[in-house]
Order: sequence, then structure tokens, then C-alpha cells
Amino acid sequence: MRQTICLLVLSLALSVVAVAQGAKPGVYAGEEQRELKSLSAEEVEALSSGRGMGLAKAAELNHYPGPLHVIELAAELKLTTEQRAGVQTAFDKMRDAAVRLGREIVRRERMLDAMFAKGDIDEGVLHTETSEIAQLQGSLRATHLAAHLEVRRLLSPQQVKKYDELRGYAAGQKPTNAPHDHSGGHHDKH
Repeated sequence: MRQTICLLVLSLALSVVAVAQGAKPGVYAGEEQRELKSLSAEEVEALSSGRGMGLAKAAELNHYPGPLHVIELAAELKLTTEQRAGVQTAFDKMRDAAVRLGREIVRRERMLDAMFAKGDIDEGVLHTETSEIAQLQGSLRATHLAAHLEVRRLLSPQQVKKYDELRGYAAGQKPTNAPHDHSGGHHDKH
């Protein structure tokens, strides 16, 4: 009898847990109302305007300064006129490419979303579309990272170190693989 009661209590407890789990809203609840299901409005805006969205963290956090932040910190970094022009050029080139790629990603995501909404998609189209989107995303990330490479070449090791300090990255650590000065004391300002 005691065993039967324990089994009934256990069975009831498991049923309550199963019902409670089934009643939880999904993690995407509410997102079905979005115009573009796969991207938030903020993501669409960031992609469309060429913002970094953390795509260049591998560079930024390893002593490769970002062009926008270098422009913002130009006075503190004591940029020369040539450095300012070079960083601005790197930024403009990156932004132009990032806007073009970001808008294409949004366009392709809209197409994919529309195909699912209409029920007009199969595995072949799915693989083609997602591969194209992934390639665009990779190109977008490479665009942002390449700008960090270019900016690093324009700065002296001391400016890179100061940048890291100003941005709050591991104060006091020396940048690894900092650009080397082979000109006998003057940094090459490309």
C-alpha cells in the first residue's frame, strides 16, 4: 500500500512538472509579430548603417584599434594630420562596404523569411539561401576586421597602448605583435 501511494505521488508530481513545462511561453514568444522574424529592428538598423555589432572583437580586444574609436580619441592619442586622414579613409572604406553588405544581408533575410511565410521553400533553396547569407556575414565581419588591421598599421605602439588604456582593456599590458619601427625612430605613417 505504501509503495502504491509513493508511486501515485511521484506520478502526480511528474504530471504537474510536465504541464508546467508545457505552459511556459517559448523563448521567441512575441517575435512572431516582427516584420522580419530572423532579425530585430535594432539588428536591421545596425546592419543597414554599417555598425560593428561586435564583429571585430577578435581585433579590438587584441590590440588592433577600431577606426571609429580612434577618430573619437584622436586628441588623446595625439594623432598627426596624416594619421587622422588615414584612419578616416579606413573608416569610410569600411563603413561603405559594411553598409552595402549589411543591407544585402537584410534583403536576403527578408527573402528567406518570405519564403517560409508563404510555405514556398524546399531544402535546396534553403541551403542556397543560407549559404549566401553566411557568405555575406563572413564578408561583413572580414570588412570590419580589415579596418582594424589598417588602423593598427597607422598607429605607433605607444598609441596602440594608449588606446587600450583609454578603452579600459587590461591597463598596463603591452600590446603583443605591436607594429615595429624600422625607420630609425619615426613611425611609418602610411
